[in-house]
Amino acid sequence: MSENKTHFGFKTVEEENKSNLVADVFHSVASKYDIMNDVMSFGLHRIWKQFTFYTSEVKKGDKVLDIAGGTGDITKGFKKIVGETGEIWHTDINSSMLKTGRDRLLNEGILTPQCLCDAEKLPFPDNYFNAVCVSFGLRNMTHKDEALKEMYRVLKPGGVLMVLEFSKIHKPLEKLYDIYSFKLLPIMGKLIANDADSYQYLAESIRMHPSQETLKQMMYDAGFSTVKYHNLTFGVTALHKGYK
Repeated sequence: MSENKTHFGFKTVEEENKSNLVADVFHSVASKYDIMNDVMSFGLHRIWKQFTFYTSEVKKGDKVLDIAGGTGDITKGFKKIVGETGEIWHTDINSSMLKTGRDRLLNEGILTPQCLCDAEKLPFPDNYFNAVCVSFGLRNMTHKDEALKEMYRVLKPGGVLMVLEFSKIHKPLEKLYDIYSFKLLPIMGKLIANDADSYQYLAESIRMHPSQETLKQMMYDAGFSTVKYHNLTFGVTALHKGYK
C-alpha cells in the first residue's frame, strides 16, 4: 500500500478521506447503534464490557479516559467504579455518537465531562489518567500506532490501557463467522437501521483489524512495558491490556 493510502473496510482510500468516510458510517448508525449491538452480538457485548470493568483494576477516585465512547456504555460502567471522587471523560471523534451518548447518560442521571476529539491528537496533558479504555473503536482509526502512542502519553506511570475490540476468531469457526458477517449482518443493518452499507463496512473493518499478537506487538512498540490479552467468545473479541 502506498504511503498515503489506507484501508476503509476492504477498499483502499486516501488517508485524508478515511476519517470522513468513517464519520459518515457513524452519523448514519448512531440512533440505532445500541439496538444493533444487542442484535449483532446476541447481547454478548454486555458480557464483554462487564469483563473489561471487572478486570480493569480501576478503583474509586481514579481518572479514566473513555476513547470512542459512543453511546456511553463504558463511561457509565467506569463512573460507577470511580464514584464522585473520580473522573471519567466520555470522548468520541463523531459528533452524532457523542451526542447520542451524552443524551443517554444525562437521561440516566450521569453527569461527566465530555469532549469531541481525535484519538490521534488527544487534548489532555501527559501522565494524567490512571486508565484509558477504547472499546470497538481502534479498528476505525487511520493511524493506530499514533493513537496508541497518544494513549500511552496521557497515562500515568503504572496506568493501564484497555483495548476491547473485535479480533481473529478461532480458525474452525471462520467459515461460519464469514457467512454471518457478510450475509446476515448487512441484512440486519437494512432491516433495523435502514443501512446495509454501513454494516458491510463494519464487517470488513473487523477483518482488516490486526490479529491479537500483532496488536500486542503494536502496543509494545507504542511504549507499553507489559501487554497481555484475553480472547473472549472464541476470539470474536479480545481484551488487550497494556501497562505504562
